[in-house]
Amino acid sequence: MERHVGGPVVGERVRLDPAAYFRVGRDSPELPTEVLQRVVWDALHHRGGRHGRIGVEIGSDLGFTVVDDQRRAADGRGRPLPGYFGSLFEEGRWAPAAAAALCVRTVIEVWLGGRGYRQELTGTTPTGPWEEFAASGLSGARTSFHLDPSYFGPGEAIAWALLPEELHGRECGARPSPVSFPIRDLRAGAAGPACG
Repeated sequence: MERHVGGPVVGERVRLDPAAYFRVGRDSPELPTEVLQRVVWDALHHRGGRHGRIGVEIGSDLGFTVVDDQRRAADGRGRPLPGYFGSLFEEGRWAPAAAAALCVRTVIEVWLGGRGYRQELTGTTPTGPWEEFAASGLSGARTSFHLDPSYFGPGEAIAWALLPEELHGRECGARPSPVSFPIRDLRAGAAGPACG
């Protein structure tokens, strides 16, 4: 899977041309799954080519959460630097920022140096400044995406099956990768926990 190489992530541009970010257009029933795949791909691939540890939870047909262990850039006080839209979405990590443009609600938590930072967005607009809280010494993030049902077609849903080969690009062949990562599908009638 290749990274987006187009222009900047701008909420309206993502909504007008989702194929530029997610490989398929708005009329494709695969769009919710493609959004999830791009966000998972981004979480799995660290700067410098290393693969990280991630977890995925599908909470509804148009809702999912991704947890990653990527360390964020920080200012001199150890706080995260503002990213896309003045939010906790780190510059350079376009996939989660583009996914937020297709959401009615996104909640991102970033853990950095024993502190946590939480922010909610409606589309690409932060609902307020991020809140700080005590967190473990781990680095990473947990982001919950609630895709906009008025944007997606009736009955569209995230497919539960993510194939590992769909989450790697040509540059991944020489680098070790986790064999699997947890994907928990919490929807009624789902087959239960799966691994990618």
